[in-house]
This record gives sequence, structure tokens and C-alpha cells, in this order.
Amino acid sequence: MKASIFSLCILAIGLFSFAEPGQTQTLTPAEARVIAKDAYIYGYPLVDNYRIQYSYFVDKAGSEYKGPWNTLVNNARVYTPADKAIQTPNSDTPYSYVGADLRAEPLVISVPEIEKERWYSVQFIDQYTFNFAFVGTRTTGNGAGNFLLAGPNWHGQVPPGIKKVIRSETQFAFVFYRTQLFNPADIENVKKVQAGYKVQTLSQFEGKAPPPPAPVIDFIKPLTNQEERASPQFFDILNYVLQFCPTDPSEVALMARFAKLHVGAGQSFNFKAFPPDIQHAITDGMADAWKDMDAIHKKFALHEISAGDILGSRQSLKNNYLYRMAGTVIGIYGQDKEEAIYTGYILGGDGKPLNGGAHDYVLRFAKGQFPPVNAFWSVTLYKMPESLLFANPLNRYLINSPMLPSLKKDADGGVSIYIQAASPGKEKESNWLPAPQGPFTLAVRLYSPKPQAYNGTWKLPPLEQVR
Repeated sequence: MKASIFSLCILAIGLFSFAEPGQTQTLTPAEARVIAKDAYIYGYPLVDNYRIQYSYFVDKAGSEYKGPWNTLVNNARVYTPADKAIQTPNSDTPYSYVGADLRAEPLVISVPEIEKERWYSVQFIDQYTFNFAFVGTRTTGNGAGNFLLAGPNWHGQVPPGIKKVIRSETQFAFVFYRTQLFNPADIENVKKVQAGYKVQTLSQFEGKAPPPPAPVIDFIKPLTNQEERASPQFFDILNYVLQFCPTDPSEVALMARFAKLHVGAGQSFNFKAFPPDIQHAITDGMADAWKDMDAIHKKFALHEISAGDILGSRQSLKNNYLYRMAGTVIGIYGQDKEEAIYTGYILGGDGKPLNGGAHDYVLRFAKGQFPPVNAFWSVTLYKMPESLLFANPLNRYLINSPMLPSLKKDADGGVSIYIQAASPGKEKESNWLPAPQGPFTLAVRLYSPKPQAYNGTWKLPPLEQVR
């Protein structure tokens, strides 16, 4: 009988695979590579968003620091090349920000009455980088209002005076304001609008005692944007961020699959504890993700997909994680296409990436063919590969519709924009958008686009390569 029991115990042990955290005895390298690739694509937006949020709301010694959580910060200026945290930022609208920590209680976001001619937008972004709500000219109008922003665990009573309840599926969120600037002299008016924005905790809004504070968080240091591309520590940060992101029902099976590689909330990812073949598979999987991204970049360059396809809500993206990653890489925090259309130019007439050292370019909008918008449009140049604004002697990073009165008109009343490294000459310099002696891209933004921008009536004109 003793021998029989011993044999059964040995058999039972053989049915299970025991592994230290970070180790696996059941995954093959091929399976680990595929899981690493999929988990990287899934997690890249969360990790890169954490990098930016850390620099804005945690790292007080950093050059990009804005302020503490749950505090409104107004930036009464447009972005310049000195702003490096966000890739492809606009330089049209002064920004305001709130890093929202919704663990203890909701926030009340209040906006003032704004003159009807001025477009503004308040964008709500969760930790997955999904856009989950908008307040502003298009959605709620330019009247004053109070909006309750609640996290996933809040189930309290909505007080009087709240126009709408906005629910985040993650415990932290980013509230991103854009306020239209008509021209440089208009900045004082923008400051007055920004001064009317207000953020309070729900208890402050109601004049009640606050609930117990949420536990203090020891935020881990993020990777740099470059380190995120290849460092296996990426998965440690992903696991850290996921603790604040309740799993969506549509992703339960996906997270169970990622857990095989110790990726997920509460998991311990120890890269060095994996055997060498699994380590190699993980790094190969990360590289595979970037190969998929290269294919997306090509489709984007050829206008086979648009920013409207890769930016938006969980519902609009339908769990297309590669598109979500592309939205982060190409333009994190981009708005939904109904709020703003993002298009532009990556390739020149020769099919090669735009390069100011090799060519001069002309972008011509014929009379009556300017981008159709209710607010305004802009053409912004970004130095590559960093995808940041390009420092130049004119300190001119874009040409936009508010500048039209100062631009030289073509014979037909249209406008030609000269995109090149050297000045096109004094007579054309008003229309010059300086380019670097190297690679760059052009982003064309349509704020509050008209239907013609959706239905194909208006087409982006070709970019002419002249040198």
C-alpha cells in the first residue's frame, strides 16, 4: 500500500509544472516569442503613456514636470522644440492638463462659458490610451458646465449641478485641454479662458469632508522612449501599470495567455530567470512587433489607413491592438476623427521619405480647396526620427489658417507653402516652412472638420517635389 501511494504522488507531481516567478517549463521558444510580440503590442501604449504621465505629474525634478495629480495646469503658450515628452505635439493650441488619480473619489471638471467663435476641446484618455469622452465645442457646446469624472470603482450619488457623468475604466486618466489661439496677440484672451477652467474633487465640489486618501504610490522610474523599443524591462513596467487597469471582459482570455509569460497585473516578470532560449525568444518577439509596425507605417505613408483608423475609443478600435500601438507611436493622445482629422505626408514624389537635404517641396492649396473645417487647419513639420518640432531660425514650426492674411497669395487666390531647408527668397519667405537637412514628416490637422473631409469631396493635394 505504501508503494502504491508513493507511486500516485510521483504521478501527481508529473502532472504539474512548477516554475519560479519569471521562469517557465511549459512554453516553447516559439510560443514565448509569439506571446512576447502580442504582449508588447498590447502593452506599448500603456508603457509609453506611463512615461509621459510620470514626466508630467511625478518627476518634480524633470524639465517636463507640470504639477501634482488632480491639479489643473495651464500652459499659456504653444509647444516648441523644447517640449520633448510627447511625440508629434501640435503647436497650434495652448494646452491645459490634469493628471487624474481617481482611486479615492471622482473629480469635477468645470468649464466656463466661451465665446462661440472659439473652438475648444477637453479630451479624456485612459491608461490604455483610449479616448473615452470629449467635452467642448463639438460635443457639449461653448456654455458653462460641470462634468463628473469617476473611476471604475466609484458607485456614489451624483450631486445636483452635474451636467454629465464621465466614467474611466482605469484608475488614472489624462484630461487634455486644447484652446484655440487665433493669432499670437490672442494669447491674453486664451489665458482668460484657461483661468475659467476648474478642477475639484467631488468632496470639494459638495463642500463635504473628503474620503480616506488612496494609498501613497511609489512610482517606478519609466524607460526612455528609446529604451522602450528593446529593453525586456518593458514588461516589468507593463505589469506595474496594469495593476491600475481592471481587465476588460473582452480581454480575460488574452490576459490568461499573457500570464504564461508572467505578464499581467500581479505577475512578476524576471527576465534573467528565464532560460537563454526563452530570453532570446522574448527579445525576438519585441523585434517582431516593430516589424509589424513598419508595415503599418507603410500603409499610413501610402494613405491606405488614416489617423482616424488608429485613434479613438475601445469601441471604435475594436481591440485592434496594433492600431492602438500605431496611434501611440505616430501621435499619442490624438483625438477622434470627429474632433480632429490628422493626415499629412511621409513620402515624397519619388516614394522615399521626405528629406530637406535632398529635395525642396511645395504644398499648394488652390483657391476654394483649403482644408474644410469649422475651426482651423494647420501644416506642421516634424524632424525625424524623433518626431518632434524642428528648431529653425524663424521659430516657425507650422503654417495654419489663422496665418492666411499674412501669406502671399498665388495668382488664383490660392496659397503655396514652400517646405525646404534654405530660404526660398525674401519674396516667398512669408510662406516658408523651414525643413531640416535630413528626414522629416508633415502633419496636416483639421480641427472640427466639415463633412467634406469625411465623404471624399475634399482631397489632400499632392506634395510637389521640386529639387
